[in-house]
Formats: sequence, structure tokens, C-alpha cells
Amino acid sequence: MNFYEKAIIRSESFIKDSILKYDQLRNYDFGPTKRDNVSGLSPFFSHRILFEYHLIDKILQMHQYSRVEKFIQEIFWRIYWKGWMEMRPSVWDNFLEGINSIKFNRKDYENAMNARTKLSCFNDWVIELKEYNYLHNHTRMWFASIWIFTLKLPWQLGAKFFLENLKDGDASSNTLSWKWVAGLQTKGKNYLANSRNIEKFTNNRYSNIPLVDTALPKNDFFFPLIQKLPKHHNYKKYPNLVILDTDLFISDRLDLMKKYEKIYYILLDNEDRAIQISKNVYNFKKEIMDDVSQSLPNSYLISSQNFRNQINKLEGIDIIYPNVGENLDFIAKLSEETHLKTNYLYREIDLLCWQYCQKGFFNFKKNIPFILNEIRNKHL
Repeated sequence: MNFYEKAIIRSESFIKDSILKYDQLRNYDFGPTKRDNVSGLSPFFSHRILFEYHLIDKILQMHQYSRVEKFIQEIFWRIYWKGWMEMRPSVWDNFLEGINSIKFNRKDYENAMNARTKLSCFNDWVIELKEYNYLHNHTRMWFASIWIFTLKLPWQLGAKFFLENLKDGDASSNTLSWKWVAGLQTKGKNYLANSRNIEKFTNNRYSNIPLVDTALPKNDFFFPLIQKLPKHHNYKKYPNLVILDTDLFISDRLDLMKKYEKIYYILLDNEDRAIQISKNVYNFKKEIMDDVSQSLPNSYLISSQNFRNQINKLEGIDIIYPNVGENLDFIAKLSEETHLKTNYLYREIDLLCWQYCQKGFFNFKKNIPFILNEIRNKHL
């Protein structure tokens, strides 16, 4: 069974058996072996093994929107974060620059990364993150708050730690969620974890946790400029196509795929990453891409280092747009170094959603009915 089949089975099971209880149970973290109260679909979304708009359409064919609104909103949060970052790509650059320039207590940092703090819950979550490469969403908020305000470590290093170890690591959702907890995304409004909340939503597994319960939001003087989104186009320009691990959904583009001489599925080596991912995460990506690359006869899985050796044979490449993050940085650097011509292929529905991401989520939320109408009409 390949990853796409696993994703379909998991999503269909969740939609049938659990989605109507999602709003009631979603905030509970019952532990790494008890995840039936959440979908567990985020690794498939972040790599686009599942196409989020298809899943929304499928859900609404089976359930009334009012009964599944909370879960659909959670999907739209991911879409919103991505669009918000697409319009402000300097946020990603600023994050990477911060990793290399901030000052911090190295001993405290190493203790946190190696589960050697005085907080048993935090230590357990570090171990869980490294072993399962996943954390419950509510736990991620607690984790980030403790990291920033109780352990007093820079948010950038925490965001980096997540990207190194999460199978569903996503440049936009991860970066902006950490900034939100710190009080930098919604300026002046931070998130503080508290012991009672953790006790309740971990089903009393942890209690009397000594946390900092009052702290001012972090502050900076970084205000990113909004950039215009590109115009939609999805046409073939060059003989060869590149697909990266952030958009592996191909079912709606099979006719286009057949026009290419070769399709390169490029998996970035750690040498080409600003943030090096763990062995578990790398192997997970490799397995997924190996599965998908075998679905077309003219496609090849290739490492980023080996792809460099192919450049002199190529006039230019078409690229399934990979979003702001490591993959886009790799292509941009490669193009600059080799003068390789590039042609990005965008999805119309992405650009439609991203245009509503100029302000906060609640402004975006007002446009969800219009987006849903587009999804229903086109069965994207």
C-alpha cells in the first residue's frame, strides 16, 4: 500500500467515524498512541499527498458545513498561513537570519533539546517529537510557550527544532505559529500556557507544572512589506518538469505531466537546506517521493546534489511551485548560480485563496463561503 492509498484510507475513516466529534475532542492530547480524536492528516497535507481542497469537497458531500465547520476552518488556517507568507516572503528570510544571529544560553538550549529540563511534560514532548516526529497541535502551543517564556529561549531556535523533527514540518505554518505564540505575529498578543489547561487537556497526565504565567509579548521592529501575487498560469514551457516535496499531488495534472520528456522529483539533501532535517524525517520524505515518482513512466527521484549534475543538459525547467521555504530557496540559488531558466506552475485555487491573506485570519474567514462555492462548483 502506497502513501496515497494510506492517506485516502485514513481520511475516509476520519470523515466517516470521527469528524463529527472533532470540535468536542480536538484539544485533548491523550498521548502519542491515542490519536483518534484528531485526523492525523497533517503529514499528507504538508506534502500534498492529499489535496486539501479535494478533501474539503469530499467532506461537504457527506456532511453539512455547520457540523464540520471547525475541522474545515483548521484546514483553512493552513491555507491562510501559506498565503500570508507568500505575500510576505521576507518573513522566512528574517527567520533564517535570526537563527544565525541571535544570542542564547547554549546550556539551556541543549538541555531543552535533549529533554533535560525540570519540566516532565516538556521532556516527554521532546522525546515524543523525536520518536514519532509529531506533536498534537495543542501541545505544540504549550511547547512553544514554555520554550519562549518559561525556559526563555529564542523562538527561532524552537521553530528550527520543530522543522528538524516534524514529518508535517511546514515553513509557513510552523514559522508563523511560533511567532504568534511569542506575540510577534499578532503584535502585542502572546500565548501563555498554564498548568490547569495542560492538566485538563492531557487527561490529568500532568499537573502542578511550574510555569511562568505572566510575561510580556516579545517585540521586534520587523514589519514585512506585502508583495503582489503572480498571475495564474499552468502551461508547459520547457521539456522537463521539477516536482518538490511540498506539492506532490498529480491526479489533476496527469494530462500535463504526459507532455514532459522527464519529470524530476527532487528531494533536498541536508547540504542544500538551511535547516537540516532529522534522519527519520528525511527517510519519510524519501519514501513518499519514491512512491509518487513511480506513478509516471517518465519520472525519476533524484537528490538535489545529483540534480546539480544534470543542469548543463537543460535549457530550462518547469517547476510545480513549491511555496516559500527551503525548496524555493534551493531553486532560486541554483538558478542564480547556473543561470538556469525557470517557469513556475501555480494552482488557480491557491492564488484565489492567497489574495485574501493581506490581513488577519478573521478577514480571510469572511471569504470562506466564496471559496467553498468555488470548490463545490469546480470539484477541485
